[in-house]
Amino acid sequence: MKQPSHQQAAPLSMPPPLACRPGCGACCIAPSISSPIPGMPDGKPAGIRCIQLTDELQCAIFGRPERPACCGGLAASEEMCGTGREYALQWIGKLEEMTRPDALF
Repeated sequence: MKQPSHQQAAPLSMPPPLACRPGCGACCIAPSISSPIPGMPDGKPAGIRCIQLTDELQCAIFGRPERPACCGGLAASEEMCGTGREYALQWIGKLEEMTRPDALF
């Protein structure tokens, strides 16, 4: 009797990560952040610019341990970033609205 062969599935092809768009900063403005941020010990509400967002719209604490884990876990994607900053602000803002605790029930 022939034994079933176990073939390994081909690895899934993941698209390369999308680089942040210069001059955007949408992910540092649109979402609420409940974790402490240096200069914002209570986090930040949705739609409020993070105090760590520079005038060049870059994170001043990028790659540093005090950067909230939720920030490090948010990666640019075509779905989220779309065609430009306004699209990203609206998309993240809509996601924020849909996931508010009072919107879930």
